[in-house]
Amino acid sequence: MARVFSGVQPTGNLHLGNYLGAIRNFARLQDGNECLYCVVDMHAITVWQDPPELQNNIREVTAAFLASGIDPQAHIIFNQSRVPQHAEIAWIFNCVARMGWLNRMTQFKEKAGKHRENASVGLYVYPNLMAADILTYKATHVPVGEDQKQHLELARDIAQKFNNDFGQEFFPIVEPLILDSAARVMSLRDGSNKMSKSDASDYSRLNLNDDADTIALKIRKARTDPAPVPDGSPDGGDRSTRPEAFNLLEIYGALADQPVSQVQKEFGGQQFSEFKKALVELAVEKLGPIGAEMQRLSSDPSYIDGVLSDGAMRARAIAQPIRDEVYEIVGFLRD
Repeated sequence: MARVFSGVQPTGNLHLGNYLGAIRNFARLQDGNECLYCVVDMHAITVWQDPPELQNNIREVTAAFLASGIDPQAHIIFNQSRVPQHAEIAWIFNCVARMGWLNRMTQFKEKAGKHRENASVGLYVYPNLMAADILTYKATHVPVGEDQKQHLELARDIAQKFNNDFGQEFFPIVEPLILDSAARVMSLRDGSNKMSKSDASDYSRLNLNDDADTIALKIRKARTDPAPVPDGSPDGGDRSTRPEAFNLLEIYGALADQPVSQVQKEFGGQQFSEFKKALVELAVEKLGPIGAEMQRLSSDPSYIDGVLSDGAMRARAIAQPIRDEVYEIVGFLRD
């Protein structure tokens, strides 16, 4: 049985991209695996977070996990900061990882932007904490999208170097579970940009807690182009020439679990006004129950807190013996 670990940052406005690219896959990985799903609140504070809002966002991600079908009894749902072993092993990894490795991390460059000197140290060493998240449990598999592949490679490098430095095969060399093409859902307003919680326009994304009317309105307003739905012929264009058109086709295909080619066979040549009606119906069918359940769960924060508390207790039971072995291996004295 594989031990699967993954996490989601609690930074608000969970949207369709988060669901199709990660959370739906988490639910599907439950069968036959041992899964730990973490709300990575320590990662979130690498950039400033309003404390009350952070607490609400932690609960929102937890509600999304539960509403998407993750079973908190069969698997473990917890928030990262309740398990101190993450931070303790991350410090060890700060001393194992090399500066040159971190300097190559493209996500730091993207997030820090032009003001790199003012970025937090936490943002810089974020990948070491991510490695600790995984290896604190000796996870064997991690579902990753395109934007996290580099960080997983670093986790593998850290595990290998730790093993080599101390002369034993202690940490597993974790294997990626590559997520499908739906991991990159694009903006409803600009098909060349990834759907993002930070976009100023709420019409750029379908939030997981949107109701049916809001889903319908956003899809009707989604940007397309004057041509009919691409039918797969060379004259129909491709993503490079018609990014908004293909984004809607890919969203439909992901929600329907169909390849884009199948969607094109069904709808190719139609006007987008007709295709959008079908997309609205499908999106409401798939996302509506999740949003409704998230709203129900969010009205009972004590239940969500109980899930997180129980999950953290079970996570610590796995993490503590591994942390103790790590401390012994590196030569720390302990009680």
